[in-house]
Amino acid sequence: MIVPISGINSRINFKSDDTEGKKLPYDKDTLLENNFANRTRIGFDKFTNALTLYPAKGLKGSKNANFYEFLTMGSVPYIVGSVMLMSVFNSANKHFAPLARSKAGSIGRKMALGVLFYGLLKSFTKSFVTKPVEWITGVDTEVPYAKVNYELPDNIYDTDITSIEYHKAYESKEFPRWDLFYKSEADGDVRNEYFDKIAKKIGFGEDLNDSDQEMKPVIKKIAAKTDTAKILSSYLWAAAGVGYAFQAPWDDYFNVATLKFWKFNKFKHSIKVFKDSAVKSAKDMWRGIDNAKGWWPKHAGKVMIGAAALSSIIGVVNAVTISKPSKQNADDVIDKDRKYVVN
Repeated sequence: MIVPISGINSRINFKSDDTEGKKLPYDKDTLLENNFANRTRIGFDKFTNALTLYPAKGLKGSKNANFYEFLTMGSVPYIVGSVMLMSVFNSANKHFAPLARSKAGSIGRKMALGVLFYGLLKSFTKSFVTKPVEWITGVDTEVPYAKVNYELPDNIYDTDITSIEYHKAYESKEFPRWDLFYKSEADGDVRNEYFDKIAKKIGFGEDLNDSDQEMKPVIKKIAAKTDTAKILSSYLWAAAGVGYAFQAPWDDYFNVATLKFWKFNKFKHSIKVFKDSAVKSAKDMWRGIDNAKGWWPKHAGKVMIGAAALSSIIGVVNAVTISKPSKQNADDVIDKDRKYVVN
């Protein structure tokens, strides 16, 4: 006799049994709060894995190595390349004559500062677009989630086969992780609470019959336009950061710069000079070169800063500009003066 599966008392479980009592951080794909603590933790976890775990898996030919790990490892050559770019303009200075060494050192240090400002502004200025869009529409295009993967065991004794990946819910514009935004009715929550809030915030009204179905196309458009704007504006801000690093007042800081915090007075003085140099450099970049010939040297700083700021503003305006679909009544579609025959 063939016994149906439902009649078997044993239960099939596809999860890995944690025999060593290791508590998993997540037991399913989980939407995370987009705050500084989580962003820092995710960044640290991805970077340490990119340095240690992911290269080891790739080099030994693990069947669990995947494209996510390959992309995550891209941060390592990015940082190594930045450090090498900084050093290549400064490592040979000691071989120059004193006057040439001084001039080369000034340019080299500004090149290094430009690399640093480029990376920082390229990362941080994305929020110039994403945050205003979130405040206006309620759509946080950067919201992260933890994805739980159950890997294939490398050997018969391998029990810890769970890995965690960190993605963004709107990473894919065609297939966002809508399932993570629904609330549990079993817990007494409103299932479409997230979509109801967005509909109310952007003026689609309240108590919609199917707010999720109405909001999903709108949210996808917002996410797509926001991503385009943040990428374009972040590169313009990064370029402005490089120009900012090449301003003359930074030489005042480089002459007294020290990281020896145990020499408190010198370190404190260097911090003060750093702040003064930062302010003076910003003013010089905006004011331009005095007595310069031609229009560009006088106004290049204004153009760079203005273009970056304008790209962020235009990007936000474009992302939050939402055209509501026209609603038609039955009277607009059916002509009562005509006869209709149903076969």
